[in-house]
Amino acid sequence: METNKNIQNKIDSTFDVIDSIECVSVSPFFKDKTMNVLFAQKKEKQSAWNWFTPKLQLTTLVCVVVLNVIAFTKLENTSSYEENIIEFAESYGLSASDDDTSILN
Repeated sequence: METNKNIQNKIDSTFDVIDSIECVSVSPFFKDKTMNVLFAQKKEKQSAWNWFTPKLQLTTLVCVVVLNVIAFTKLENTSSYEENIIEFAESYGLSASDDDTSILN
């Protein structure tokens, strides 16, 4: 029976605590302040690409174009495309020369 009395005492003390709860007063601008703080953090996260200014973009574009021109001029000075294809075909036995005899010919 003691357990029933202890349980009843705990239940009564819980109800007493519930009765003692009062209404909390909140500042009328609490929501506005909270929303401003949240949106201010979002703005900071979006500013990650601010360092990539138009001047830097233009400089990067010029560097890429110059590198492409240099690569293209170096490519022209090397052997031609057809020579590379013929060499590739000969090295893998894919050339269609008249000396080769095939069953299908």
